[in-house]
Amino acid sequence: MFSAAEADPALPKALAKEREARLRTSLIQAQYDRLQENQRSLLIVVTGLDGVGKGAAINQLNEWMDPRHISTIAFGEPTPEQAMRPPLWRYWNALPARGRTGIVFGSWYEAHLRQYAHSDMTSTDLLRGIREIRAFEALLAAEGVQIIKLWFHMSREAQSARTLELLSNKMTAWQVTDTDKQVAENFKAIRDIGAAAIEATQTPYAPWHVIPSADERVRAIETASIVLKALQAPPRKRITPPADSSVPCKRPVTLDLPADTPRLSRKQYKKTLLKWQARLGRLVREAAFGKRSLVLALEGMDASGKGGSIRRVTRALDARSYEVVPISAPTDEELAHPYLWRFWRHIPGNGRTTVFDRTWYGRVLVERVEGLINESARRRAYAEINDFERQLHEHGTIVIKVWLSINRDEQLRRFHEREHNPAKRYKITPDDWRNRKRWSQYEKAARDMLQLTHTEHAPWCVLPANDKRQARVALLQHIVTVLEKALKH
Repeated sequence: MFSAAEADPALPKALAKEREARLRTSLIQAQYDRLQENQRSLLIVVTGLDGVGKGAAINQLNEWMDPRHISTIAFGEPTPEQAMRPPLWRYWNALPARGRTGIVFGSWYEAHLRQYAHSDMTSTDLLRGIREIRAFEALLAAEGVQIIKLWFHMSREAQSARTLELLSNKMTAWQVTDTDKQVAENFKAIRDIGAAAIEATQTPYAPWHVIPSADERVRAIETASIVLKALQAPPRKRITPPADSSVPCKRPVTLDLPADTPRLSRKQYKKTLLKWQARLGRLVREAAFGKRSLVLALEGMDASGKGGSIRRVTRALDARSYEVVPISAPTDEELAHPYLWRFWRHIPGNGRTTVFDRTWYGRVLVERVEGLINESARRRAYAEINDFERQLHEHGTIVIKVWLSINRDEQLRRFHEREHNPAKRYKITPDDWRNRKRWSQYEKAARDMLQLTHTEHAPWCVLPANDKRQARVALLQHIVTVLEKALKH
C-alpha cells in the first residue's frame, strides 16, 4: 500500500513550476464550474502520519484555489458540547453546501485509529466503527457529496529528518507537536493500522489516495492533481445501499384502529392529564436524565392532533430545556445538504429534549407519495434512517416514535371544523385537501414504514387519536413509561 510513497520520490524544481502553472489555472476553472453546477459538494478528508506536512499541503491548495468557497475544518478532541451527542454529529454539522469544497482535518478516522493504536479499542470495536464509516460515506455520496480521502505518507527516515529540521529553527519549531516526535517510535504500527483502514474503507464512491510527502513539491503537485481530477469527474450514477443491520422489534405494530376506542370525559381528562404531566415533569428533572437526552418524533395523517399533543407534552417541561422543530418543505439551505442534515442539527445535548413535529420519515412518506424519490432511494432511506436512530440510541439518546392514528371520517370532521372556526382556519390549507385524496397512498407508505423501521432500538408506538383527549393522555403515559424504563437502566 505504501511502498511507492516510502520510496520518497522527488520532483525537479523546474518541472514542478511548470506543472504548478497549469494546475492553478485548471483548479480555479474547475472550482467555479462546480459552483455554477451547484449539484455536488466536494469533501476532502485529510489524514496520515503526523509531522509529514499535511497542513502545508492544504495551505498550498487554498492559495491555488479561491479560499472563499472552501471550508477548512479541523477536529480535535470533542468539546463538552460535542461529547453530549453521537460522534458523527459534529461532522454532519460541518458538511459543505452543494457547490462548495470542504477540507476535514481530524476526521471520523482519527479517533478510531488513535484509540486502536493505543490499545483502547478492540478489533471488534474497530470493525464496527469501520462499518459505520462506510455507511456514513455511502449516504453522503448518494446525497451529492463527493468524497476523496488523502493519506499523507513518507518513510520513517524522512519523517524523522523533517521533524529534526523544523526543531532546529526557532521560527519553525512551533510546528512540531509531541505526537510528531513519537511517530518514529510507533511508525510500523501506525503504518499497518493505516493500511488496514484504507483497505477496509476503499470504495468507488469514497476512494483513498496516498500522497508521497517527503518532497514538498511532490506533495503539493500530487494533492492538487487529485483534487483537480475529483472536481472534473462526472457524477456517479449509482451508489450501493448500505446493508441494514437493525434488529426488527419483536412486538408487532399496526395502523389498524380498535373497533371501540374509549373516550374520556372532560373531568377525567383534566385529572389524568395532570397526573402524567406531573410524572413527566419529575422525570426530566432527575439527575439521571441530565446524563441522557430525549428525541420525540411525532407522525400521523393531517389533522391527527400532533400540535395539540405537543403543547400538552411541553407544558410539563422547562422551556429552557426543550426545542420543538416543525418540519415542512425543506429550505434552499437544507436542499443544499443531505436530507438528514437538517435533523442532525437539532439532536439535543444531555438533559435536553427535541420534539419533531413531523420527521425524517417524510423521506419515505411525503417524498414517496409525491414521487420525489425513486424506488432505489426509498429502499436506501429505510436503512439510513434505521442507522441514524441506532446511532442516537447507542449514544444514550432516548428515541420515542409515535404515530397518531385517525380514520378518514374523523379527519374530514376536523377539516370542516377548522374551516368554520376562525381561530383554527389557519390550520387548513389546499395541500391538506389534496393530500386527503391520496389517503390510500399515504396509508400504504405508512404501513411499509412501520414494518421496515420498527426496530428494537427505536420501536414505533401507534396511538388511536380519534379522541384527542385520550390520545394526549396516552402519549404522555407512553413517554413516561419509556423514560422510566430507560433511566432505570
